[in-house]
Amino acid sequence: MRPRFSEAFFVRYALTTARTRNLEVAQPEASTMINVTPFLLFDGNCANAMAFYQSCLGGELTITKVGETPMKDQMPPEQHHKVAYAHLKSDDVEFSATDWLHPTRTPKPGNTVAMYVIGEKYEELRAIFDRLAAGADKELLDRLRDMPFGIYGHLADKYGVHWFFRGEKTES
Repeated sequence: MRPRFSEAFFVRYALTTARTRNLEVAQPEASTMINVTPFLLFDGNCANAMAFYQSCLGGELTITKVGETPMKDQMPPEQHHKVAYAHLKSDDVEFSATDWLHPTRTPKPGNTVAMYVIGEKYEELRAIFDRLAAGADKELLDRLRDMPFGIYGHLADKYGVHWFFRGEKTES
């Protein structure tokens, strides 16, 4: 049985390779540095789609394929050509994308656009995660947790919006 590690890894890998700017977000308890950007999921045509968006919007495009990542050995060879992470950034536009890599869930309208929440501290991410998780779909909830590559969590909120969380690895 293959661990679910590969799904979480690619989301984490994508987030750690992003070159993002931080936006200050006020929390009820305190203020922190959090970055939230759009995240698109494609069904095998991410590289073509992102190249198209770059031709329309300009900016710098970086693309990392599954076969170029440390996790390639945990994925079947037929997945190696897919995009693990793509990032388009200019002065005016910034968003990320990936090809659909989840082994059991399938892409459909409504689950191919998500939001990334990137922060440094677990406590900061936990507060936002918990508020968004109120009424969330329990079948689509991956609890916020520390993974070998950093903090990870995912949920689909009560409105069906998917949120991916990424934070720095906590000290052991």
